[in-house]
Amino acid sequence: MKDHITIEGHDGAFAAYIARPKTLPAPAVVVLQELFGVNADIRKTCDELAEQGFLAVAPDLFWRQEPGVDLNVTSEADWQHGLRLYGAYDRDAGAKDVKDTVNAVRNLPECNRKVALLGYCLGALMVFLTAVRCHGVDAAVAYHGGDTEKYLGEADGLNAPLLMHLAEKDEFISKAAQAEIKAALAKKPNTTVYSYPGQNHAFSRHNGTHYNAAAAALAKGRTSEFLHQHLR
Repeated sequence: MKDHITIEGHDGAFAAYIARPKTLPAPAVVVLQELFGVNADIRKTCDELAEQGFLAVAPDLFWRQEPGVDLNVTSEADWQHGLRLYGAYDRDAGAKDVKDTVNAVRNLPECNRKVALLGYCLGALMVFLTAVRCHGVDAAVAYHGGDTEKYLGEADGLNAPLLMHLAEKDEFISKAAQAEIKAALAKKPNTTVYSYPGQNHAFSRHNGTHYNAAAAALAKGRTSEFLHQHLR
């Protein structure tokens, strides 16, 4: 069943898409958007997680700037719109919103009290920031999180198991930045970083320009195994 719920955060209320599995209560996955908002791709990701038995919730990260953003990845105008929102996004406030979402989802009657984070690009950065600043996360998955290298100084705060996916040919995360991320996270025993040779940014995005079925299936399989391991 698919619907929307309202998250009552410390700074205000914001909407979130929710997809419920057949069997409840269930472990939850908070899905964090790219710069396109809670769009068709993110909603489909939530639906797929629900099919795997997870309660999936995608909060509106842009609610302070423009509530209800839902952009099309094939539209140049939408890309530019999303980039403007991305550039103005308050990451510190956003991490608090994600923490508020985690706490709210954990207290839903449909949730078994276990909550993971999963995010893409901007959302992946917010996964990392929230995981190092909020110790109430049971697991975290980050797909090609831009600017993560700028926050590696906070990595000592990471306690949750973390799975990170990096595309070796990512246009937005340089090889130097990827090496820096790998080196810093190699020191964390509960962290695994996978690289995908020949892949570009957002290789797993549904209907994306750089979508690669084989690499996407591999990453999703690893993610599913990781989530089941830490949430069951």
